[in-house]
Amino acid sequence: MLIILFLLCTFSLFSKTSTDIYWAKEYFNASFHSLEIQQQVNITIRGNVTDENGEPIIGANVIELGTMNGTVTDVEGNFTLNIPPNAILRISYIGYIEKDVPIDGRTTLNITLEEDRRTLDEVVVVGYGTQKKFTVTGSVSSVSSDVLIKSPAASIANTLAGRVTGLSTIQYSGMPGADDPRILVRGIGSLFESRSAPLIMVDGVERSFTQLDPNEVESITVLKDASATAVYGIRGANGVILVTTKRGSEGTPTVSFTTSFGLQSPTKLLKYADAYTYATSYNQAQLNDNPNAQLKFSDEAIEAFRTGSDPLIYPDMDWPSIIFKPASLQTNNNVNISGGTEIVKYFVSVGYLRQDGMFNTFGSDVNYNFGYDRYNYRANIDVDVTKSTKISLTTGGRSEVRSMPYQSGNPGWTINDLFEYMNWAAPFTGPGIVDGKYIRVGNTYISGAKYDALDHFYNLGTTKFNNNVLNLDILLTQNLDFITKGLSYRIKYANNSSFSRTKNMPVSRAYYEPYFEKDVDSTKPDSRKVVFRKFGIDGQRGFSESSSKSRNWYFETALSYSNSFGDHNITGLILYNANKIFYPAAFRDIPLGYVGIAGRVTYDYMTKYMLDINLGYNGSENFAKGKRFGLFPAVSVGWIPTEETFMKNIDFIDYLKFRASYGIVGNDIQGGNRFLYLPDSYLLQSGGYNFGTDNPVNQYTASEGQVGNPNVTWEKARKRNVGVDLRIINSKLGFTFDLFDEYRNNILTTRQVVPEYLAITLPAVNIGEVENRGYELSIEWRDKLGDFNYFINSNVSFSRNKILFSDEIPKKYDWLLRTGKPVGQRWGLIWDGFWSKEDVQNYKDFPDHNMIPVPGDMRYKDINQDGRIDNYDTKAIGYPEYPEYVFGANIGFNFKNFDLVMLFSGATHTSRNLQSLYRTAFGSTHDHSLLQYMVDGQWTPEKGNNATYPRLGLAASAANNLKDSDFWMKDASYIRLKNVELGYNFNTSGLKRLGIGNMRVYLNGYNLYTWDRLKVIDPEASGGDMDYLLMKIFNIGLSVKF
Repeated sequence: MLIILFLLCTFSLFSKTSTDIYWAKEYFNASFHSLEIQQQVNITIRGNVTDENGEPIIGANVIELGTMNGTVTDVEGNFTLNIPPNAILRISYIGYIEKDVPIDGRTTLNITLEEDRRTLDEVVVVGYGTQKKFTVTGSVSSVSSDVLIKSPAASIANTLAGRVTGLSTIQYSGMPGADDPRILVRGIGSLFESRSAPLIMVDGVERSFTQLDPNEVESITVLKDASATAVYGIRGANGVILVTTKRGSEGTPTVSFTTSFGLQSPTKLLKYADAYTYATSYNQAQLNDNPNAQLKFSDEAIEAFRTGSDPLIYPDMDWPSIIFKPASLQTNNNVNISGGTEIVKYFVSVGYLRQDGMFNTFGSDVNYNFGYDRYNYRANIDVDVTKSTKISLTTGGRSEVRSMPYQSGNPGWTINDLFEYMNWAAPFTGPGIVDGKYIRVGNTYISGAKYDALDHFYNLGTTKFNNNVLNLDILLTQNLDFITKGLSYRIKYANNSSFSRTKNMPVSRAYYEPYFEKDVDSTKPDSRKVVFRKFGIDGQRGFSESSSKSRNWYFETALSYSNSFGDHNITGLILYNANKIFYPAAFRDIPLGYVGIAGRVTYDYMTKYMLDINLGYNGSENFAKGKRFGLFPAVSVGWIPTEETFMKNIDFIDYLKFRASYGIVGNDIQGGNRFLYLPDSYLLQSGGYNFGTDNPVNQYTASEGQVGNPNVTWEKARKRNVGVDLRIINSKLGFTFDLFDEYRNNILTTRQVVPEYLAITLPAVNIGEVENRGYELSIEWRDKLGDFNYFINSNVSFSRNKILFSDEIPKKYDWLLRTGKPVGQRWGLIWDGFWSKEDVQNYKDFPDHNMIPVPGDMRYKDINQDGRIDNYDTKAIGYPEYPEYVFGANIGFNFKNFDLVMLFSGATHTSRNLQSLYRTAFGSTHDHSLLQYMVDGQWTPEKGNNATYPRLGLAASAANNLKDSDFWMKDASYIRLKNVELGYNFNTSGLKRLGIGNMRVYLNGYNLYTWDRLKVIDPEASGGDMDYLLMKIFNIGLSVKF
């Protein structure tokens, strides 16, 4: 059928010769007519375009009807145009009713455009198309480009926090070029967070969007319920994010130039104990364990740390202030040109972003700092080949280079490892860089504390990741009105390719160890002169490189229909698509393919009653033949009471819509696995069979590691959604509310209830079940007081999931069960205060902790009342890492030429489990750093249970304090001043003589201030893994339009 459709539409391109000749003739006549008009005496028209409230409309199109002569309004809504005295002007702007104005010899015009309330100011991008927001019945949220560009964040994904209902983000890292957040739509619906990522589509093709230049993006839309995502079928269960890039429009060319310069610094630095505090605290920890302990730090060393008398032998280093620069630079530049004629329209953009790392290089000629350079480019061109045929070319990509310190001899090394070593360093392990020499202390006081904070990156070279990405789309759209009115056909092909190269450039490094001369020369027993021993060689350089590539293509062909019959409005879509992903993450030599059909029918009667039917039928090669395809239907309905006669007299209600939807969608993410329907076979390289008698030869043996499951399939999500949209008081107050629930089954997991004698890994099976429920609310108020215009937009989203079934092994006590708890829930003991001296003396009166307690140790509750503390006393503690509540508040105003926007974002019902560095004083091997909060908060008899940290200790008994418990589960709720921008628009009357249409200067910032209870680390950072610190940005910029 699709072949027949394709041939029919192709035939239509060549069967309309007369139409094409007519179009060419009309274009020639129009051009000739335009020339005749220009030969007449033109007059200069000056006008002003405003809305119904008298506010200037910036960027409105002003076109002389029947010609290509036109302009756009400036920041004050003004325009100037030379036209004949009897011409007609057509003024248009998105969200307003188009208006034709006869000139009749006038030279001054004041034009008011009426808001097009029937379209609610915009059309909304939905799956494989667009719909009028007025009649959309699915749950959809969107944000426009003018909002995105107000944030200096390097990753466009980080600009979404607090702006879109139903979308939550957590930014764990601030590393240049790798600071993308983790994104969820309506929380977690699967058994695993890693299988809950939404599908990302850029211009209708699956692509990454985080490194797009915000200046090239038109809008970002989030599809949330089944009605909105059913057309994506097997991949729609986790929500879909649609990114639409900018395209040109008819009018004179507009050149926009934006440049900005910013300073980055960490949102929160860890505070460490200095050398004197460390030494005295370490000795005290030993005494806490054993009053007769042999102390590690002598009185001489402690005094030297206190006075700083011998900084080379007894250094006292505040490593964060030494390693990190006070601020690092970020620059961002973009130039774009847009415009077009009646035939050709274009948008061209080029951008450059530079992020410097925060490491101090100490004047070294070896570049081992972090850094990121990104060059973005885009050219979107639309050509009306004929009146009914349109070709659209979309080209975009980027070239990027990410730099980081080279890690010698550590093939499995990660950034987390690098920052762990930096943060573990004790303050006395070396004086750092002195007179260009890297000095490490040889005589350490603690066994194992040999490395300092510079050891694993200083002057060791650099690693550069070069990545080049090219995306190319070509779309042919054919109007088929000659068959039936409203019918159109499109065919699209897209290709994505990338090539990456990793260059390792190691450098050998020498270091020096300082000693008192008396310690290395027996002939000078009293000499305190400092001498150095050199180890290693400086400057020997190496080089190695590796490369990788990826490629995928996408094909789409579709028939669309849109027509009205009296009060009946109907649209329809039937679409076939296929894509092939080469070099996927798992089994890179075997491409991964998807193929499917999508359909949609929408109907409304008098724009009062709406019906939307969506269907996806698609499949994946991840499943066995005969089980690869699934059907995913969804339906939604809507009613707009304000279009009813009985509500016409209720003046204060401008718009009211009720929505409801139900549908089934799928999720084929398998946690990096493929071909689970096949057995997993591998070679045993030892322990095989021996052949022969005198000289037996051992041969490898093939073994089945995991049984295949031919019935493995996708997750299936049944989703319901009800919602209401309301605008009142002349649309000044807007309100949107959605209530949703989801039941997901067929979740892929492994059996837990199995016999102990089973000698094989069982196959993955679709047995998991999870429930997810929540709501979303957004409220907006817009108004003006004279020249003062202001708005307040706030939103809150809530989602809570619950595990219904995971084949959990039966537990002795109900409180031990994961079933019924949220995904990602943590378990631990319940803290019951600290042991006091009196408690220790009466130990038998308390549950047995399987230890000899010391005053200041942690005491736990005996949940099952069996007289001892063990794993049966663990319970669900805190909240999962992903918050249940996320919220945002966007506040702004403009007064004359000034404007100010502030965005607050936040989260609650989220916890961080402090681990590793944040939990264990002196580290697990008793030779690491000591955080200052541990010293300040440590238990004393005076503080009692008000202490925020147990007594310092090193012995095995202190390990009792480090067990997982609710004591270490900290509230990570926060409110963050996410973004602020203050701008000034210069009066354009004086700039027009220079050819400048508008000029704007602005100050903005990102992650500027945070209110939180988690004082140790940033509330978005991980409580365990250490990573590149989150950054705040102070930025100044200039924007000019010509």
